[in-house]
Amino acid sequence: MPLKVIGAGLGRTGTMSLKLALEQLGFGPCYHMVEAINRPGAFRLWAKAGRGEPVDWEEIFRGFASGVDFPPCAFYRELARIYPGAKVILTERDPDSWFDSTQATIFNPATSERIAAVPDMGEMMRAVAGRVFTAPVSDRAQTIAAFHRHNEAVKRDIPPGRLLVYDVAQGWEPLCAFLGVSVPDGPFPKANRREDFGKMAHGLLEERGRI
Repeated sequence: MPLKVIGAGLGRTGTMSLKLALEQLGFGPCYHMVEAINRPGAFRLWAKAGRGEPVDWEEIFRGFASGVDFPPCAFYRELARIYPGAKVILTERDPDSWFDSTQATIFNPATSERIAAVPDMGEMMRAVAGRVFTAPVSDRAQTIAAFHRHNEAVKRDIPPGRLLVYDVAQGWEPLCAFLGVSVPDGPFPKANRREDFGKMAHGLLEERGRI
């Protein structure tokens, strides 16, 4: 199936909550880093894409109707071109809050050690993250500058009618209006909080027998 929604927002901008929301609204399954971990061979495919080598995007996204978070967000330009009918969602949050969240989760030294213990995952992360970050991710000023560059590039590259700039704290209404669906009953999903990240990430890698 072709992708219907492309998430261009970087990790730690509410991407897991958006994944769950999209699936609840009928735009699932939604590809997220969790799926990359759970799909054999995915790391190598994404590493190839990150190096600029040809990849079969249909193979990567087979069975998925949407994609958010890393790795997909780093390839929003390619995906928007390949799937011209897909809508694009840029999740944003306060830059300083975002940086603090990354340092406690995806860019935390303990997380980096776990990734380094999985060679093909480490290769993928270097190739994919290198498309966004050119300085050490522990450097607050440089990493926040990369955050702004990425978000501004999305806004330049994607026509306004195709793009939703979105904070998940806004809840269902703007998301549903953009996608043309009814607002569901019940609260908007809240997932992958900072305090839950380490347990989730370590558990996923253990389940796959990768560490």
